[in-house]
Amino acid sequence: MRTDPYAVSAGEGVASRRWLRLADNRAFGKLPPRMATAQQLLQTFDGLLQPENFKDYGPNGLQVEGSDEVQCIVSGVTASRALIEAAVQARAQAIFVHHGLFWRGQDGRVTGWMKQRLALLLKHDINLFAYHLPLDAHPELGNNAQLGLKLGLEATARFGEQALGFLGRRRGGGSFASAQELAAHLEINLGRHATWVEGAPRQIDKIAWCTGGAQGYFESAIAAGADAFITGEISEPQAHYARECGVAFLACGHHASERYGAPAVAGHVAAELGIQHCFIDIENPA
Repeated sequence: MRTDPYAVSAGEGVASRRWLRLADNRAFGKLPPRMATAQQLLQTFDGLLQPENFKDYGPNGLQVEGSDEVQCIVSGVTASRALIEAAVQARAQAIFVHHGLFWRGQDGRVTGWMKQRLALLLKHDINLFAYHLPLDAHPELGNNAQLGLKLGLEATARFGEQALGFLGRRRGGGSFASAQELAAHLEINLGRHATWVEGAPRQIDKIAWCTGGAQGYFESAIAAGADAFITGEISEPQAHYARECGVAFLACGHHASERYGAPAVAGHVAAELGIQHCFIDIENPA
């Protein structure tokens, strides 16, 4: 998804050549320099996403401190080494992601992949901002809202723990003739094959969705009256629930379902503060 003129797609550790040309032009004074502080970014992200309202699995906000002056921010799904390398090539001073570096219960030692990622961030003085559940939940710019927009779905209610799940219908009315038709709609719009389990053979009117690894929300979606539930992943129990309860379950990929919130939020904040933004989508089969 391209949210602004600087949104690009990148392979492993490779940033767009077009973006690098823009960065070079800015460096040589061909584009007017614009700057915000890292603290301004943090305050704006926090004000928009309100992380204090969520019980999460890791710290939201500024996870790694870098340069105080930010002219360019890169957004992506996960703070992988490939994304950090691409941000370095794009001469960014900040990165905004959904999946940060630190999670509850993880090994706290800085070795291996963790050392490599942190070393790159610290060497190049890059700020890392990460927002997990707050990014899922934002009613307009979050992962669920943006996935709904991408799929032509309109939310009319929320469901599940911390009201993270969205519930609604096809925008403009209408329905899907079957779970198979809905699965084909997902594949066309997301460019990814969906794993799906048909519930009862029926028309799909009421659709629930929650991005990422939200297969645990399926029972709440069933209780909310959904005809179908869309998420990123499927685990063993969901196929049985779908068949026994008559509600279709569709998994379109964890990464594939969460490519849209980070660039929407980072692009919005970058525009508000007058700095450059670039979305870099690191290929991921998940």
